[in-house]
Amino acid sequence: MTTRILPAVGDADAARSVTTLLSQLPEAEPAAPVGDSTQLIDTLARLAGESIEELPEVVLVHERIGPVPALELIREVSLRFPAVGVVLITADASPGLFAAAMDAGARGLVTLPLGYEELTNRVQAAAQWSTGVRRHLGTGGDVFTGPGGTVVTVTGAKGGVGTTVTAVQLALAAQASGHPTALVDLDLQTGDVAAYLDVQFRRSVVDLAVITDISPRVLSDAVFSHDTGLALLLAPGEGERGEEVSDRSARQIVSALRSRYDIVVIDCGSQMNGANAAAIEMADTAVLVTTPDVVAVRGAKRIVRMWDRLQIRKAEETVTLVNRFNRNTEIQPPLIQRITGTRMAGTAVPANFKELQGAVDAGRMHELDPRSAVKQALWALAGELGLVKPSPGAESRGGILRGDKGSIGGRRRKGGTTGGGG
Repeated sequence: MTTRILPAVGDADAARSVTTLLSQLPEAEPAAPVGDSTQLIDTLARLAGESIEELPEVVLVHERIGPVPALELIREVSLRFPAVGVVLITADASPGLFAAAMDAGARGLVTLPLGYEELTNRVQAAAQWSTGVRRHLGTGGDVFTGPGGTVVTVTGAKGGVGTTVTAVQLALAAQASGHPTALVDLDLQTGDVAAYLDVQFRRSVVDLAVITDISPRVLSDAVFSHDTGLALLLAPGEGERGEEVSDRSARQIVSALRSRYDIVVIDCGSQMNGANAAAIEMADTAVLVTTPDVVAVRGAKRIVRMWDRLQIRKAEETVTLVNRFNRNTEIQPPLIQRITGTRMAGTAVPANFKELQGAVDAGRMHELDPRSAVKQALWALAGELGLVKPSPGAESRGGILRGDKGSIGGRRRKGGTTGGGG
């Protein structure tokens, strides 16, 4: 049986060494090495999207892979692609690291410098395990979740640009269309999702921060079930406790949510920290919300550049949403696109806070009038991002989502601009 092997090695010299040795293994089919954690996850997700059988039996993770640390990467691969055997390549053969690697989901550990016999034994053992798991799950495709649900992060160029309103309405649109949806508040110090949805809660994302293995039961205990059907994972009531949520715990939380819900919408606020940076890096889609004014657009540019410097996300992989749009304003979407280098959402959100004020003040954002241009625009954005399932017979330019009268299609405003708001 041929064993397909995908190495993840960031160092060029180490990659050549690994590739050379893999080519000598019996019945091995090594792929070209991937250079970082993002490329590895993207490659596995693409292969899983084509067919589960296209996934490699074995993934080798070098200890110096980045930007995600090796053990965190192993944990994410194990959660999202549970029938892939992961082997860690490391110079540290201590019992402590071995135990940590096994806890993360690795099927073996190979020490540096690489030896032919040890590498052969570990790869063969991981491949046999992978084959056994796939055979066991062969008649139960629902158990294997592949790449998992879709994760969308919403970040503000600065405070007050409509980040939380956008995140809440995207999640409501996804849930109303029939997708099991989770809404997460990772604006850890000043999160307002609970206030916008009239929620009194005891548990928050902090309760998951110290748990190394988030089981479905543990996750369900921390999640608040809202009347709309949304699963809410909220920011702590005491803002200082937000520091307890590390980038590592954020990765575990997002991976656990992704394995259980079709859609995961994360409100990242406007202040960057390790936790929401990890979420943005893991996201399938990162939405950046700005208003068409100089200060906000400068903030958007600053955030995009920071993400690029920290290797969190490239500008062209970010979708910018213009909120409080006015066709007469001096700063128009094409100019914002040139300044930030991002992709612009096809939907712009009009400036119409009067539509929102009653729902915001009452903490009943889920009861926003379906005729609201703000709601219609944000639900149109949800359709644009692929978060909603159109009802049977829905027309291409609109449609009614189950359980709500809000249109998922953009409504034309006077002068040909796309209507919407938030």
